[in-house]
Amino acid sequence: MSQVEKKAGLLRRTSSSKKPLKEKVVLMYDEIFAKEDPAKNNPRFWDELFLMKVNLEYLESKLETVDGEEVQRIQDNINSLFHHCVQALAEEHQIKVVNALQTLCALFRGVHQKNKSASGFDIINMLMGFDKAEQRMKDLMERLDTLLCGDGSESLKSLCLKLLLCLVTVTDNISQNTILEYVMINSIFEAILQILSDVSSRGQHGYDAVVLLALLVNYRKYESVNPYIVKLSIVDDEPTLDGMGMVVHQALTEYNRQYKDKEEENQGGFFSTLTSMVGSMFIADADEKLSVQTNEAILLALYEAVHLNRNFITVLAQSHPEIDIPVTPVTPTPTTPTTPLGTTPPSLDMMSNPELPLDPNLQTSNLLITFLKYASIVMQDTKDEHRLNSARLCLIILTCIAEDQYADAFLHDDNMNFRVNLHRMPMRHRKKAVDKNIPSRPLVCAVLDLMVEFIVTHMMKDFPMDLYLRCVQIIHKLLCYQKKCRIRLHYTWRELWSALINLLKFLLSNETTLLAKHNIFHLALLVVNLFNMFITYGDTFLPTSNSYDELYYEIVRMHQVFDNLYCMVLRVSTNTGQWKEAASKVTHALVNVRAIINHFNPKIESYAAVNHISQLSEEQVLEVVRSNYDTLTLKLQDGLDQFERYSEQPKEAAFFKELVRSISLNVRKNVSLNTLSQDVLLKEFSTIS
Repeated sequence: MSQVEKKAGLLRRTSSSKKPLKEKVVLMYDEIFAKEDPAKNNPRFWDELFLMKVNLEYLESKLETVDGEEVQRIQDNINSLFHHCVQALAEEHQIKVVNALQTLCALFRGVHQKNKSASGFDIINMLMGFDKAEQRMKDLMERLDTLLCGDGSESLKSLCLKLLLCLVTVTDNISQNTILEYVMINSIFEAILQILSDVSSRGQHGYDAVVLLALLVNYRKYESVNPYIVKLSIVDDEPTLDGMGMVVHQALTEYNRQYKDKEEENQGGFFSTLTSMVGSMFIADADEKLSVQTNEAILLALYEAVHLNRNFITVLAQSHPEIDIPVTPVTPTPTTPTTPLGTTPPSLDMMSNPELPLDPNLQTSNLLITFLKYASIVMQDTKDEHRLNSARLCLIILTCIAEDQYADAFLHDDNMNFRVNLHRMPMRHRKKAVDKNIPSRPLVCAVLDLMVEFIVTHMMKDFPMDLYLRCVQIIHKLLCYQKKCRIRLHYTWRELWSALINLLKFLLSNETTLLAKHNIFHLALLVVNLFNMFITYGDTFLPTSNSYDELYYEIVRMHQVFDNLYCMVLRVSTNTGQWKEAASKVTHALVNVRAIINHFNPKIESYAAVNHISQLSEEQVLEVVRSNYDTLTLKLQDGLDQFERYSEQPKEAAFFKELVRSISLNVRKNVSLNTLSQDVLLKEFSTIS
């Protein structure tokens, strides 16, 4: 028996010698794949077909087994099937609509699966006939739009979105899916916005709608004018933007909750006991066990909203009570596929209830806080490709936020203080932070904490250079805003200085290994220039004069690191080689740091000798620093408070192309119109005649 026959759906065997009977729908499919017009001998063929339960497996496999010659022979019948599917979407009989939607999904998938190497034009021709494609797709998109915006069944709306996700992700590279040209011309953007702006529809379909929008925005975004990009960039309707933010917020909250649950699981029981018995040797394994599958699709949606629409920035800061999503299981809607951990759309109850009970003792939260918590989880372990992509996208989103004046204003707002419990990587040399000790501070402190945490925890052999560059640049952009607006932020700056000095120390210790893969001088230059920002402009944004004294104390205390860095860059810049110019820039950037070290070190040594003290206390060193500022000469360095603004094209184009490909594959895998959902759908509409 052939593979196709195995999937045909056997009815019964009359005897061991006779072939099993096929379902009637399978026999009708066989007629479509014959040369003759199936309606020739049965004028009611198409009416009858859409009254029958679709056999997706058989139809798709049949399409996949058709060879080149057969394609030409049956193309008219396939075109006719597509045409009648689109016509059936306008039927009042809901079962016909359900079956037509599922048949279209099978058609898109089956034809593309068989013809992966074929051009987009050939696929369009096989599906609907090239000369009629424009009208067929116009009709299809109009009918989907009507179903999505109408007052009809929520299950049908869900199925429409599944069909659209199926269509958008049917090719590995979304930009090679030529059929999407018709989705650009016949936009469903307004239908997506309507879903997001309505509390009820958002609760049931918001997740799919947001993912669909994120994917459509990425269709040929660098090659032509994409109407979804243009329209998303100018949306200013508050309920719609809030709705989009709510969907993203709940998806990220769900991820954070799953991670927290796993973390609590692993803190008790045998695993925890074993770890404490043998020390920290199993910490890496514990981290692996806490891994929850990332959700790049929802993160991409957040990025596109933040990057394209300045009005969305206000959504990031909107406060609401912080509550955990209830763990009670939620029965999925009929067409919701089984999704891997971390990609599950959030609870419908949470999505459809923006008005939550206020409790004066309840910590308030917002989308940005939820995002920062999410980022603190995915940025812990960047060895896995998906988590690396998520970490990179998180940092790109934070880059866009750090450049936005309005976002910077609420990040630094003293009247908007929050306790942000970031997740910290387990490390041997530090204790786990206690949640209750976290102070309530402006949100920029949490962003800086996240950057410091990343810097401290990722100095490893497989060095994530790209992520480090982004971290340091985010810090720089925040400092530029503080300098410009003279904001004196009460932050533990010494933790940042210490992290940056340790980073320089790491670069020096691993010079040979790292230089084989990376330009470490560029990162070193950015780090040194952060210190130059503090040295040159620190008096305008550091909280107190003591903070400025402590900066000098840290530089003098860790002078050996800066001395070694200077020796290294001087050596490289005086020799011919590919890093000569890059090293030379660091040499020039170190001029003020070296001036501070060379000025204060002799003074400190002299103070110790005069007072017969072998080792000075911090307070004694600070006293020497304070009393010798007036004789210190520094050079004014230009451009320290300038930065290059983020631009997706061309630097990030390759990253987003691969990211969208990965998301597309994952969405395609999870858009599952299985037999169970068919049965549920057909049962729902069986009373409608």
